[in-house]
Amino acid sequence: MKKIINTSKAPAPIGPYNQAVLSGNTLYTSGQIAINPETGELVLDDIKTETKQVMENMKAVLDAGGMTFENVIKTSIFISDMNNFSHINEVYGSYFNDENAPARETVEVANLPKFVNVEISMIAVKS
Repeated sequence: MKKIINTSKAPAPIGPYNQAVLSGNTLYTSGQIAINPETGELVLDDIKTETKQVMENMKAVLDAGGMTFENVIKTSIFISDMNNFSHINEVYGSYFNDENAPARETVEVANLPKFVNVEISMIAVKS
Protein backbone atom coordinates (compact mmCIF):
# COMPACT_ATOMS: atom_id res chain seq x y z
CA MET A 1 0.00 0.00 0.00
CA LYS A 2 1.41 3.38 -0.89
CA LYS A 3 0.51 6.84 0.32
CA ILE A 4 1.21 9.92 -1.79
CA ILE A 5 2.96 12.72 0.11
CA ASN A 6 2.65 16.34 -1.00
CA THR A 7 3.10 19.60 0.88
CA SER A 8 2.77 23.25 -0.06
CA LYS A 9 5.91 23.89 2.02
CA ALA A 10 8.01 22.45 -0.82
CA PRO A 11 7.85 23.20 -4.56
CA ALA A 12 5.02 21.58 -6.46
CA PRO A 13 6.07 18.85 -8.89
CA ILE A 14 6.89 20.09 -12.40
CA GLY A 15 5.87 16.85 -14.08
CA PRO A 16 3.89 13.63 -13.62
CA TYR A 17 5.24 12.70 -10.18
CA ASN A 18 4.68 13.43 -6.49
CA GLN A 19 7.03 14.92 -3.90
CA ALA A 20 7.26 11.58 -2.11
CA VAL A 21 5.66 8.17 -1.72
CA LEU A 22 5.32 6.41 1.63
CA SER A 23 5.28 2.63 1.38
CA GLY A 24 5.00 0.96 4.77
CA ASN A 25 7.65 2.62 6.93
CA THR A 26 9.76 3.77 3.98
CA LEU A 27 9.56 7.22 2.39
CA TYR A 28 10.91 7.63 -1.14
CA THR A 29 11.36 11.28 -2.09
CA SER A 30 11.55 12.77 -5.54
CA GLY A 31 14.54 14.96 -6.26
CA GLN A 32 14.34 18.49 -4.96
CA ILE A 33 15.89 21.52 -6.62
CA ALA A 34 16.26 25.08 -5.33
CA ILE A 35 12.79 26.46 -5.98
CA ASN A 36 11.43 28.72 -3.26
CA PRO A 37 7.98 27.20 -2.58
CA GLU A 38 6.51 30.58 -1.56
CA THR A 39 7.50 32.43 -4.74
CA GLY A 40 8.03 29.63 -7.25
CA GLU A 41 11.34 31.27 -8.16
CA LEU A 42 14.71 29.54 -8.43
CA VAL A 43 17.26 30.37 -5.72
CA LEU A 44 20.56 30.46 -7.59
CA ASP A 45 22.48 33.25 -5.79
CA ASP A 46 25.46 30.97 -5.10
CA ILE A 47 25.96 27.22 -4.68
CA LYS A 48 25.70 27.26 -0.87
CA THR A 49 22.43 29.22 -0.91
CA GLU A 50 21.11 26.96 -3.66
CA THR A 51 22.01 23.82 -1.68
CA LYS A 52 20.42 25.23 1.49
CA GLN A 53 17.14 25.78 -0.40
CA VAL A 54 17.28 22.22 -1.71
CA MET A 55 17.81 20.88 1.81
CA GLU A 56 15.02 23.06 3.25
CA ASN A 57 12.68 21.76 0.54
CA MET A 58 13.71 18.22 1.42
CA LYS A 59 13.13 18.93 5.11
CA ALA A 60 9.55 19.99 4.29
CA VAL A 61 8.93 16.82 2.27
CA LEU A 62 10.39 14.61 5.02
CA ASP A 63 8.23 16.40 7.59
CA ALA A 64 5.08 15.90 5.47
CA GLY A 65 5.91 12.19 5.43
CA GLY A 66 6.36 12.09 9.22
CA MET A 67 10.15 11.86 8.99
CA THR A 68 13.26 13.92 9.77
CA PHE A 69 16.85 13.84 8.54
CA GLU A 70 17.49 11.33 11.35
CA ASN A 71 15.33 8.83 9.41
CA VAL A 72 17.25 9.20 6.15
CA ILE A 73 19.17 6.06 5.19
CA LYS A 74 20.21 6.94 1.61
CA THR A 75 20.67 10.08 -0.44
CA SER A 76 21.46 10.71 -4.08
CA ILE A 77 23.09 13.99 -5.05
CA PHE A 78 23.28 15.08 -8.66
CA ILE A 79 25.50 18.06 -9.47
CA SER A 80 26.31 19.85 -12.70
CA ASP A 81 29.93 20.64 -11.75
CA MET A 82 32.08 18.49 -9.46
CA ASN A 83 34.07 21.63 -8.61
CA ASN A 84 31.07 22.64 -6.45
CA PHE A 85 31.26 19.41 -4.42
CA SER A 86 32.99 20.83 -1.32
CA HIS A 87 30.49 23.71 -1.01
CA ILE A 88 27.49 21.41 -1.52
CA ASN A 89 28.96 18.88 0.93
CA GLU A 90 29.47 21.57 3.58
CA VAL A 91 25.81 22.65 3.50
CA TYR A 92 24.47 19.09 3.10
CA GLY A 93 26.60 17.86 6.01
CA SER A 94 25.18 20.49 8.37
CA TYR A 95 21.81 18.68 8.23
CA PHE A 96 23.21 15.35 9.46
CA ASN A 97 25.04 13.96 12.46
CA ASP A 98 28.37 12.45 11.32
CA GLU A 99 27.90 9.34 13.47
CA ASN A 100 24.69 8.26 11.73
CA ALA A 101 24.83 10.04 8.38
CA PRO A 102 23.11 8.13 5.56
CA ALA A 103 24.71 6.24 2.70
CA ARG A 104 25.14 8.48 -0.35
CA GLU A 105 26.28 8.82 -3.90
CA THR A 106 27.23 12.04 -5.64
CA VAL A 107 27.17 12.09 -9.43
CA GLU A 108 28.13 14.82 -11.88
CA VAL A 109 25.59 15.10 -14.69
CA ALA A 110 25.40 17.10 -17.93
CA ASN A 111 22.16 18.92 -17.03
CA LEU A 112 19.49 19.06 -14.36
CA PRO A 113 15.86 20.27 -14.44
CA LYS A 114 15.66 24.01 -15.08
CA PHE A 115 19.47 23.91 -15.50
CA VAL A 116 20.06 24.14 -11.74
CA ASN A 117 23.39 23.13 -10.17
CA VAL A 118 22.23 20.53 -7.63
CA GLU A 119 19.35 18.09 -7.10
CA ILE A 120 18.98 15.78 -4.10
CA SER A 121 16.66 12.85 -3.39
CA MET A 122 16.39 10.69 -0.26
CA ILE A 123 15.06 7.45 1.15
CA ALA A 124 13.98 7.55 4.80
CA VAL A 125 12.76 4.78 7.12
CA LYS A 126 10.82 5.00 10.36
CA SER A 127 11.50 2.02 12.59
